[in-house]
Amino acid sequence: MKQHISLRQANQNFSRYIEEVERGREFIVTRRGKPVAVISPAPRRGGRRLSSAQKSALKRFFGAARPLGIGKWRREDLYEDV
Repeated sequence: MKQHISLRQANQNFSRYIEEVERGREFIVTRRGKPVAVISPAPRRGGRRLSSAQKSALKRFFGAARPLGIGKWRREDLYEDV
């Protein structure tokens, strides 16, 4: 269950609440008794996995890509004011 904390409590003890959030706890921050924010753990990186159909589509997409043949360029080649 999420614990309700006042905005004042959150402000005065922010580091303590962040440590608790790192352990998995969640807090609802209230102002004058009304919820205004939730402090919760951030989603873990790399948690999203592609399906086999998505992986196959990416392979087809990148396999069909062709080099543009632009080569190297200089600023002078792009602007007339130089």
